[in-house]
Amino acid sequence: MSASSPILAVNDLSIDLFTLHAGVRPVDKVSYSVAAGETLAIVGESGSGKTVLNFFPLGLMPLGVSVSITGSIRFDGKELVGAGEGLLRKLRGGSIGVIFQDPMSALNPARTICRQIAEVAELHLGLSAMQAEARALDLLKMVRMSDPEARLRQYPHELSGGLRQRVMIAIAIAAEPKLLIADEPTTALDVTVQAQIISLLRDLQKRLNMAMVLITHDMGVVAGIAARVAVMYAGRVMEYGPAATVLTEPRHPYTRGLIDAIPRVDDMPGTPFRGLPGSPPVLSAPIKGCAFASRCRHAVETCQTARPPLAATNDRHVLAACPVVNGNSEVLYAG
Repeated sequence: MSASSPILAVNDLSIDLFTLHAGVRPVDKVSYSVAAGETLAIVGESGSGKTVLNFFPLGLMPLGVSVSITGSIRFDGKELVGAGEGLLRKLRGGSIGVIFQDPMSALNPARTICRQIAEVAELHLGLSAMQAEARALDLLKMVRMSDPEARLRQYPHELSGGLRQRVMIAIAIAAEPKLLIADEPTTALDVTVQAQIISLLRDLQKRLNMAMVLITHDMGVVAGIAARVAVMYAGRVMEYGPAATVLTEPRHPYTRGLIDAIPRVDDMPGTPFRGLPGSPPVLSAPIKGCAFASRCRHAVETCQTARPPLAATNDRHVLAACPVVNGNSEVLYAG
């Protein structure tokens, strides 16, 4: 946990989702914390529970899905699990800003950029329409938008992907939130624009002293902005610790597999893809032991029957949910 008092503290959180035909548990007893001015990256394959973990407790759910949440989420001293819609509506867009993965679907195609930013300032800051429009212009300048005066009168379809993402960031920070949740903020952007967005988020975080939870599968993004990282698999945290340590000296076999799968500049043409064997477990069925056991070449008998706790490794700052690592970390990487 962070040394300073956390602005967000998640403890033993589980989320069950139900439709008319099925029930799944995409988040299973997850704990972490984030302090003001700190960035925590949550990484993992698609379907590992990263987005559900952060969005569903805020009431951001698709139609037709029922949710059951247990555990605790304390934000700025307020308990969010079981909180009424009135409190959640006040926090969303106000004290908690959200950057959605696809700005084209998140933005309203029928409203100008100005109105979409200004309405957040009107709702959460109590500004008049004229003041909110001035605030919108200031925010577009803050996110380094080219020709901000002209952009205010444009619609989302008139902007490039990178510019739409800057609009999403401007909306997310319009009320100067204490916490920013960024869901894959660089997806589908070219490498140059990705670097610009990460640099922008880093600068805004320093200026506003925001806590930030970054949801991503891109290890390069993690290395560029995060202080700590939580690695998720099948709804569980497999490894948790300082980003620099986890990325360079991964303890859990799943984390090692994710990092090994990243293409390298020295790979020769025709180098086989270094993917993980097998498939993730079906989350609608109970998982008795380690969720990664069926895909792990280091698995022992205990892994099949008992869920390993997230426990300290030989590096006391890193936690890993692996009995082999926690028993003898040299077993995994010898040779």
